[in-house]
Amino acid sequence: MGAAILFYACESNNLSEISAFSAPENLPIQEATNFQTTYTDSGQIRFTLTTPKLLRFENDGVTYTEFPEGMELIKYDAQQNVVSSIRADYAKQFVKEQRWEAKNNVIVTNAEGDSLLTEHLIWEEKNEKIHTEEFVKIIREDQIITGVGLTSDQNMANWKIKNVKGILYVTVDNKNTAPQENRTPQPAQEPPQPDIPKLQDTKKAIRFK
Repeated sequence: MGAAILFYACESNNLSEISAFSAPENLPIQEATNFQTTYTDSGQIRFTLTTPKLLRFENDGVTYTEFPEGMELIKYDAQQNVVSSIRADYAKQFVKEQRWEAKNNVIVTNAEGDSLLTEHLIWEEKNEKIHTEEFVKIIREDQIITGVGLTSDQNMANWKIKNVKGILYVTVDNKNTAPQENRTPQPAQEPPQPDIPKLQDTKKAIRFK
């Protein structure tokens, strides 16, 4: 009887583990590799998305897309110019909430070339806002700003660091670069002519031994 109870307990545990592992909520309803897509609005391209792997889940009415191997999202304006981009080693998109969450090596770049570096970023697509409570670094052409916490519009055009920790100013040295307009064009020099040996007089008789 004791052996029967032990066998039943082991069988019950194994079945529960298998059932939990193979439950529908733990499996993606869609999977893709080397995936690339374009989001359009009124016939105009708004975003392009590129990712090595895409997994889409639907649990209890919540639909989200996971990018376990990272992704790159590029945003365009009405003239199809790039206005911003987001890259991260991991990301998740909540479809109904229109909210994105990016983690690990997150890099946001705006149209001016400014870059935001952080480890966690939330993008409220519906409100067109991005924000984080983590450490951030802003790299610009003439300065590097570090701090904790940031809020901004989704294009990174108007951003604000909540708690600034430091500002490092960068100076570009152009002393060794001559202005283009002051350069006088030099005439092209002819390449040296190769020394070609003179041919022997072909009028001489040729003797065969």
